[in-house]
Amino acid sequence: MGFVIITGLSGAGKSQAIKVMEDIGFYCMDNLPPSLLPKFAELCYQSMGKVKEVALVVDIRGGEFFDDLFENLSKLKNYGYNYKIMFLDASDEILIKRYKELRRPHPLSPNGQIVDGIEKERERLTEIRQKSDYVLDTSDFTLGMLKEEIKNIFMEGEKKDNFTTSVVSFGFKHGIPLDADLVFDVRFLPNPHYIDKLRELTGNDKKVRDYVMDWKQSKDFLDKLTDMITFLIPYYMKEGKSQLIVAIGCTGGKHRSVTIANELYQHLKNNNFKTMIKHRDSNEVIEKE
Repeated sequence: MGFVIITGLSGAGKSQAIKVMEDIGFYCMDNLPPSLLPKFAELCYQSMGKVKEVALVVDIRGGEFFDDLFENLSKLKNYGYNYKIMFLDASDEILIKRYKELRRPHPLSPNGQIVDGIEKERERLTEIRQKSDYVLDTSDFTLGMLKEEIKNIFMEGEKKDNFTTSVVSFGFKHGIPLDADLVFDVRFLPNPHYIDKLRELTGNDKKVRDYVMDWKQSKDFLDKLTDMITFLIPYYMKEGKSQLIVAIGCTGGKHRSVTIANELYQHLKNNNFKTMIKHRDSNEVIEKE
């Protein structure tokens, strides 16, 4: 079982780090009092495999409870619970800038200067920083870089297996999917709706698929689309995304969009990308991996 304790300077990115841990499959809890660490670990280990990986944020927000951290870390070790500590740090200049942008007081200097609070916090965290397994300086990190660094540490090179491309077909008359990252309009393709024998079928039927893909513009578009998505996926991975949602739209979401979405889905599957597909507005709604 993976047990990760996240700590570090206020403003160094712990709240973002815990979100990344959650995205990659960890059960996460923020601001757990150190005195509860042994009991919480026991509950997780007794979950019969339901909780396999855990990430906890423990920091000076716990006030006087934070002083019990080392005592309770010793208990974890004595009980045989293995853990790793990840410490997030940043330069004073960057921390001050982040606090000013958020317009929040420092927890150790609520009525004073931010720099005083940072100084006090560094002093209190000196020992835990020295004992940490991983120390990340986030001064020059974008959110994507932080995600990438954490995934490099805890996903053991399995990023491709954990990145999912979701292909969604839809009809523009029903609205664009709100969570789409990329939207492609295929209303320029010949429409099977105007063929009587095809009108009541969908892009999941071979007759519709063959009709749509029989046109040169359909083949050319699909070639360019698959090339683009295959090109983009590694860069989205590098940026730290865990999912890419590609929406393919036609007028009603029944014929052309379903056909092209199926073709893109099959291409990605054939190239060993983890892929899902959903036909949102087809009469026969299909969701599969």
